[in-house]
Amino acid sequence: MERIEHHASFGGRQEVWRHTSAALGCEMKFGIYLPEAALRGERCPVLYWLSGLTCTEQNFITKAGAQAHAARHGLIVVAPDTSPRGAGVPDDAAYDLGQGAGFYLNATQAPWAAHYRMQDYVAEELPALIERHFAANGARGIFGHSMGGHGALVTALRHPGRWRSVSAFSPIVAPTQVPWGQKALAAYLGEDRAAWKAWDAVELVQAAKERLPLLVDQGEADEFLAGHLRPELLRAACAAAGHSLTLRLHPGYDHSYYFIASFLGDHFAHHAKALGED
Repeated sequence: MERIEHHASFGGRQEVWRHTSAALGCEMKFGIYLPEAALRGERCPVLYWLSGLTCTEQNFITKAGAQAHAARHGLIVVAPDTSPRGAGVPDDAAYDLGQGAGFYLNATQAPWAAHYRMQDYVAEELPALIERHFAANGARGIFGHSMGGHGALVTALRHPGRWRSVSAFSPIVAPTQVPWGQKALAAYLGEDRAAWKAWDAVELVQAAKERLPLLVDQGEADEFLAGHLRPELLRAACAAAGHSLTLRLHPGYDHSYYFIASFLGDHFAHHAKALGED
């Protein structure tokens, strides 16, 4: 691994690292905030953030104001890129497919299958790397925004016992039922819609073996709300399955990082409580 950025922040340090990913077959970058305790060598819980379409590891660490919250709660925060990258990695001219749009799944179709295995990366390879090289204690939480909110929910639901907490901002809760998701799932997984259900939070919650409480925040002025996000589908599925969901709708808020920054403190508190830091 190679550290390519480091900045003092709120008594800790914001860093960016580059490494070669075996799961993705390319170089990847991730941001990591190390609170003061971690810099002293004390083992800390880790909170993983998954960003949305078109984002890289930079969006969250530069726009959300997460460092102050991470420092207050003593949490390591890891923000990976949203897809494999590089000249040899398949891409698409559209913003919602290919590089910058990995959808946090494991692709099975050509030309995507060789590199687009973001689920293996965020659920297995990246946590193993973080716990090997940094002062992490093995307690993990996961959250994200939009495509990354989808990724956080699906990753937690697919791996019971691996995560202690999960939350999301403006998630794509039912990709099998909305245009963003249908386009990506068809490309990455093929036309068998039965296979798509394994990557859909609304489908997964119905048979979940673990009942982690879900916290979801959604802006009511979000331009993607009706067409792509559909939080009411998650509410109905959780109600039917008896799965704990706190869904908060916020008038006037859109899909931007202004929205995320406004309520990020609540999410950190949600995770810190589950991770034993509060």
